[in-house]
Amino acid sequence: MKHIARKRFGQHFLVDGGIIEGIVAGIAPQPDDHMVEIGPGLGAITHPLLQHLKHLTVVELDRDLVTRLRANPQLTVIDQDVLRVDFRSLANSGLRIVGNLPYNISTPILFHLLDAVDVVKDQHFMLQKEVIDRMVAAPGTAAYGRLSVMLQWRYDMENFLHVPPTSFDPPPRVDSAMVRMVPKAAPPVVDFDRFSAMVQVAFSQRRKLLRHTLGVWLSTQGYAGDFDLRRRAEEVPVAAYIDLLQALPPVRP
Repeated sequence: MKHIARKRFGQHFLVDGGIIEGIVAGIAPQPDDHMVEIGPGLGAITHPLLQHLKHLTVVELDRDLVTRLRANPQLTVIDQDVLRVDFRSLANSGLRIVGNLPYNISTPILFHLLDAVDVVKDQHFMLQKEVIDRMVAAPGTAAYGRLSVMLQWRYDMENFLHVPPTSFDPPPRVDSAMVRMVPKAAPPVVDFDRFSAMVQVAFSQRRKLLRHTLGVWLSTQGYAGDFDLRRRAEEVPVAAYIDLLQALPPVRP
């Protein structure tokens, strides 16, 4: 029986053989990899990956698909909401994460995975092209924003494959792409919650100069430095945001 895509899971099944080959080639799986696939669906990427891997762990919430997946002895199936999965527990190091992420919760998934980034070797995800454009955007561009800053602090990223709507069944209404995310070997040490709060405030009203948004927040933090607040949030490079965070006075107990 044909599986019908479910809107509540954001399901769009990849069916383009050429695109699938390009994805697997970009991932370059090796037999002993500790790899996890998020949202395997009907196995369009899963089965080609298993031609190279000894074993694969998959995360799938759709119960009908879980039943199919469990019939394959090469798979360990985690039937759980991906936002509740403890990825750190799946490997001590060298974890490789891949997947066609549900577009409706792609950003929460990316932030959730930051919790385990220190045990991750790399990540390869299919996402809405617009989201990847924001992830890899340079300062001074319209796409540069909170997502750009928060992820570029921790990863080197590249868009390596365009995926048109016709590659899926049913076709989504947007173009997709594949992104490669490699954790930085020695990222700056930051207070993540404080960093996240600062960046969120900075981009809360991106048309305004930072003195109207970030400037107010900095005063509540006791900052008395000379950070240039005559810019808009999108004009500030990632490194400058990190330097600003590290120049803040310690949080009072």
